[in-house]
This record gives sequence, C-alpha cells and structure tokens, in this order.
Amino acid sequence: MTLGELIQQTVARFTRARLHYGHGTDNARDEAAFLVLRGLDLPFDANLDRSARPERVERLIRQRIEQRIPAAYLLKEAWLDGVSFYVDRRVIVPRSHIAFLLKDLRIAPKRILDLCTGSGCLAILAARAFPKALVDASDISSAALAVAARNVRKHKLGKRIRLIRSDGFAQINASYDLIISNPPYVSTPSMRKLPAEYRHEPGIALAGGRQGLDFVGRILEGAAVHLEPKGLLVCEVGENRKAMERAYPRLRLDWPRDEVFTLAGARTPGASRMPPRPRRAR
Repeated sequence: MTLGELIQQTVARFTRARLHYGHGTDNARDEAAFLVLRGLDLPFDANLDRSARPERVERLIRQRIEQRIPAAYLLKEAWLDGVSFYVDRRVIVPRSHIAFLLKDLRIAPKRILDLCTGSGCLAILAARAFPKALVDASDISSAALAVAARNVRKHKLGKRIRLIRSDGFAQINASYDLIISNPPYVSTPSMRKLPAEYRHEPGIALAGGRQGLDFVGRILEGAAVHLEPKGLLVCEVGENRKAMERAYPRLRLDWPRDEVFTLAGARTPGASRMPPRPRRAR
C-alpha cells in the first residue's frame, strides 16, 4: 500500500464515521493526512507514492474514530500559522483566529500580554511577530502553564516570555502596548451541544457563561487599567459578535474578523463608566 492509498483509505473511514473537525483541520482529507503523515513521523510534503505500513498508525486511526479524540491530542502536536506546538489534554488545541492577525497589526509593542495563554501558542507567535517585545503569558491553570513552559522552551523564547499564574488580571501588575486573548467564550447552551471531540478539551478553557461573555467582560474591565492609551486589545469571541454588540453598545469596537474584535486603548472606558457586565449563568 502506498502512502497516498493509506491516506485515502483513512479519509473514507473518517467520512463513514461522521467525525467532527475543527481542531486544526476542517475536513476528513486534511485530518487523515495530518494523522497518517505525522503518525508515521513524515513531513507534510512526503512522497505519496512511497510505501506505507498501515499497522503503524492503525491504533491512532481507531482512537480517532472510536473515542472521537482530536488528532492533535493523539499526536501531541498542533500547528498554527505554520508553527508547531506541543499539546495534550491540559490545554485546548491551538486554533485562534488571532494568530493570523498579529503580523498585520500596525503597532510596534514593547510589552505584550497574552491573557488565557493555554499552550502558549499566541504568546509565542506574538514574540515571533514582534521580536523586540517582551511578552507576559498568563493563565489560571498551572497545568496549562506547564504545557506553555514546554512550548516556550521548544521555541527558545524563555528570555522574552514570562509565564504568570493569574485569574484574569488578578496577578498582573503592569501595563501593556498590546493585550491579546482567546478566552473562554462558549455560551452555556452551546456547551451542552458540543460535539464529542470538544469534550476532550478542558471545560474551563471553553465555558464562558450564559451568553459566552463572562470572561470577556472581565477583560474589558482589566484593559481599562492595564492597556496603554496608545495600546490595542485584541480579543476573540467566536460566534458572539452580535451578543457582544448588544451587551456593550457604547464601545467602539473594530472587527478585523467576525470572531475577533480590537479596541484601542484610548477608546477603553473606565470601569466605572462601563456598561454592566452580562450576568454570570447560574
């Protein structure tokens, strides 16, 4: 069997199993190619006419189908904007839209904060996009920070990225030119409907309360204190753009993507003038 035939066979099996995608791929073909190639320790541009040994990846394929485990967790590897990261079930699989916006930001930040850093992927991509900046990367989860530390070491950025355990801004004592965050933003109704693949991820990194905006509200309040007047907040909210605009109609938000808003520091109102945060789901 050739490598190409093995991938195509895996595509057919994934299609019959009606798997759900969204953890670095969005279709059966890409998921199968990722799992087979990297499961065989091959590069993405490997010759598909070479011979392949299906038994070497059969266990991974069966786990993907029978247990609905995302390929990234099975391989302990995820790619975002062409960069490889170590991942396991202590963190969500990297897939933030913010990754594809960093290089287009018209700023030259000296200090960056990545709030809810998880695997550290956005902090690392920000450090690469802005090589003169120092980056703080925070998360409430010590387990997630252990994964982030592994990725910081992998990319040799220990001198520029500092990891901080913090619940939101609680342990943050600095101000920043750029704050980025891919926070928990899945609404309570949506959490109940998540496909099985997403249930392998830590719920604390997904659940955002009744409207999905509980943590986003805290970010806005904290940004009023920790964002420099000429700085920029970049925050992902998934499918919650309309909910965000209803909850904060007086904020002048820009939307480079429907899933991500930006807010200039000069536009960030003081917490006392902030519209009430959406109430936390009971």
